Amino acid sequence: MAGKVYLVGAGPGDPDLITVKGMKCIREADAILYDHLINNELLDYADEKTDLIYCGKLPNYHTMKQETINHWLVKLAKAGKRVTRLKGGDPFVFGRGGEEAAALAKNGIEFEVVPGITSGIAASAYAGIPVTHRDCSSSVAFVTGHRKAEEDEDHYWQCLAKGIDTLAIYMGMSQLPDIAQKLIAYGRPKSTPAALIHWGTTKEQKTVTGTLGNIVDKAKQYQIKNPTMIVVGEVVHLREKIKWFEKAAENKAERLTS
Repeated sequence: MAGKVYLVGAGPGDPDLITVKGMKCIREADAILYDHLINNELLDYADEKTDLIYCGKLPNYHTMKQETINHWLVKLAKAGKRVTRLKGGDPFVFGRGGEEAAALAKNGIEFEVVPGITSGIAASAYAGIPVTHRDCSSSVAFVTGHRKAEEDEDHYWQCLAKGIDTLAIYMGMSQLPDIAQKLIAYGRPKSTPAALIHWGTTKEQKTVTGTLGNIVDKAKQYQIKNPTMIVVGEVVHLREKIKWFEKAAENKAERLTS
C-alpha cells in the first residue's frame, strides 16, 4: 500500500511557531527528511522509531541534491511510509516545495502541503518591522537575492526598485552590495531605510538597520552573515517604536537577575 508525503513548513526558527498540523505530521511520521534551517528541537517530537534523514543545503555545498531528495520522497512513499518533508519557513516560498510536489504528482504519490510562516513575515515581525502599514506601505514583495545566472538581473531590480513599497529579500547577503547599488541606480533614494535580520525569531537574532546608502558598510561593521533577511522600505523606521522581541529578552534578563 502506497504511503503519503507531507510537505511541511517548519517556520522561521522559533520552534513554537510551527503550526498544529505541522507538529502532527512530525509526531506521526515514519520518516522525516529535514533541511539545514529548521530548528532541531522540532525533531525531538518525532517517534524514536522515525527515520531522520538530513538533506540540508549550505551555500556552495549540497548535502543532498534536489533530484536525490525527490527520489527518496517517492521511494519512501512507494514503500508505504508516511513521510514528512520538513522545510524551513514555508515550503512554497523559496523552499523548492513546488518542485517536490511536481515530482510526487508525476509519480502518482499522494501528498499534502502544510504551509508554514515564512521568514519574510516572521523575522521582520520579531525585529519590530511590519511589512505593511497603512501610513507607508501598501505593498510588499518577497524577493530572492540569489537568481539563475542567465536571468536578466538589471530588469529584475528595475521592476522592483520603485514599484513596491517593502522588499523582503531572501538569500541576498552575498549579493548585498550589488542589490543596494541596483536599487539606488533604478530610483530608490540612498536614504531609503534598510534592515538586516540575522537568525530571525531565534535567541541568536541580531538586527542591524541603516539605509541603502550605508547598509553594506553596516553589514561589514557588525559582521552580518547568512542566514539573514534583508528588508528595504519606510516600514523599517517603525522598528525603534515597536522592537518588542529585544525588549522582552531584556525584561526577562532583568527578572532573572533581580
